[in-house]
Amino acid sequence: MAENYKTIPAFATASFIERKSEFIGYVKPVHTVQEAADFIAEIKQKHRDATHHVPAYILKDGQKRCSDDGEPQGTAGVPVLDVLEKENVVDVCAVVTRYFGGILLGTGGLVRAYSHGCKIALDAAGIVTRTYCLRQRLKMDYPFYGKVSNILPSYDIRIQETAFTDLVDLEYLIRPEQAEPFAKALRELSAGSLIPVTLGEEYADFADPPQK
Repeated sequence: MAENYKTIPAFATASFIERKSEFIGYVKPVHTVQEAADFIAEIKQKHRDATHHVPAYILKDGQKRCSDDGEPQGTAGVPVLDVLEKENVVDVCAVVTRYFGGILLGTGGLVRAYSHGCKIALDAAGIVTRTYCLRQRLKMDYPFYGKVSNILPSYDIRIQETAFTDLVDLEYLIRPEQAEPFAKALRELSAGSLIPVTLGEEYADFADPPQK
């Protein structure tokens, strides 16, 4: 079964001042090396007069990269990448832009500043869990709709579409491990007439399942 993973839902940015240097953190969801490269180039173009643009990215397939972009070796790129790894996110590209304020921060100060720039941008974006799930469709006569609605809260299901025509047409996402128990419950309440159809597989944002 495919594994769930953590990522960010959208672009975000946050900034702070450290001893007159401005650090601006940017994060964006990316799925390929090219998308990451394009995002890094976009930030560099946006802040052409900045002193440094420190990038790092991690993809779901395991590819990752970082650069110090002229800062002392190991004080910028690795700390930004380390934040992404500690937060356990993938398919994320981060860029921390620095406008030098004239005061040297030292090795430890740079590590803390670049780490913080990435962390506050991630915090601004928020982290979500992409859950491997099944997209299913269930068609039913109207008398069954109330009964099905009553059992839905017992399962981790996200309704995507509901169409009311001659039948009720329900399209939803469900965790794979709950698909068969849900199908069994449907059979029991309908004497076997309600049979969900699996349309495909995808990742979606689900809350983490409750701890037992």
